[in-house]
Amino acid sequence: MGRGRAKAKQTKVARELKYSSPTMDLDALQREIGSGTAVSEADEEYDEYAERYSKYTDDEDGDRR
Repeated sequence: MGRGRAKAKQTKVARELKYSSPTMDLDALQREIGSGTAVSEADEEYDEYAERYSKYTDDEDGDRR
């Protein structure tokens, strides 16, 4: 018991998602994506590790000795 009510709710939500047309704020999306010039702290930290451990890589194929 109770499965019918849950299934009906899932069906209702699925129909709403299928047939609704959400508004898209393209300006907000563009601000979120940005121009790609901003460098985060994680990117800087990765660059430091990449430089530090680059001596352990052989070539661009990724093969190790």
